[in-house]
Amino acid sequence: MTEHTPIPRYEDLPAIEVTGDRHAWHVWGEGDQLGTVNFLTPDRVAAAARLVRQGRVINLNLPLDQPYPSLMDDNGRKRFTHHQYITRHGRDDSLDGFYLQFSSQWDGLKHIRYREFGYYGGLQDEDVDARGLLGIEHVAKHGIVGRGILIDLPRHLERLGTPLVPRTRFAVDGPMLEEIAAAQGVAFQPGDIILLRTGFLAWWQQLDQPARDALHATLHPNEGGIESAGLDAHRETAAWLWDHQIAAVCADNPSVEALRVEREVGFQHRRLIALLGMPLGEFWELEGLAADCAADGVYEFMLTAAPLHLPGGVGSPANAYAIK
Repeated sequence: MTEHTPIPRYEDLPAIEVTGDRHAWHVWGEGDQLGTVNFLTPDRVAAAARLVRQGRVINLNLPLDQPYPSLMDDNGRKRFTHHQYITRHGRDDSLDGFYLQFSSQWDGLKHIRYREFGYYGGLQDEDVDARGLLGIEHVAKHGIVGRGILIDLPRHLERLGTPLVPRTRFAVDGPMLEEIAAAQGVAFQPGDIILLRTGFLAWWQQLDQPARDALHATLHPNEGGIESAGLDAHRETAAWLWDHQIAAVCADNPSVEALRVEREVGFQHRRLIALLGMPLGEFWELEGLAADCAADGVYEFMLTAAPLHLPGGVGSPANAYAIK
């Protein structure tokens, strides 16, 4: 498929019969390793570069040791140990126990499967492992460069007189994404990378350490746990993202989608990553970008991200910047 070949609409994609969810496993041909990163075509990268006016570079990454303690349990993501080696010539250093999906991160296509039907492409564990498929290195070689759009949910709700209450579940669907974008004076284009600001990370950052410690191990998507605003989990929202040819969605919350997970609706990670091949970015630092966008009224920018070129990697630090 070339960049000018029409992309089928969600309703025309093949369906998983037992659930009705649709997959894009063969849209870019057998053996595709990029999923919706394919939407980041050379023409769209060039157009994104033309958005740079002032040359301002805005960091979108937390320190690698934050947030700490993790919202995962002790058997999940832990903070690394940093070693420095001092010699008469200078220094080297290394990390022990470095979880690649700690801090601001990418969830790659190897991260999650769709039930018994497998990973993106319908692949099973033995396929992924034996043939070296779906590792983060494939996205790293391509790079994630395109037009970023900040969707500032807290500021939008404040303008409406209905402020968002931190640590409260609030789901943002496709029509609301469009509503917020229109209020910000921007419209979606194919290949966009959505950065959804929920305010969760800003709320967490103002907590003292005892309050942060109390949140340790409260992220249990299937068991209630912590609540946050985020992306709506209905199939219709996955369809909206696909039909608008969104390349990736990133947020400043723990999971991109709204928490707690509602079993009857489903877990959007499975639809987006495993079925549609869409990488997701979690715990992105969006406060500086949000302040900049509010100050100049410009909510579109060039976005660059360089996932680690790690053969077989499941996820990666975000390594992301907005350039305006």
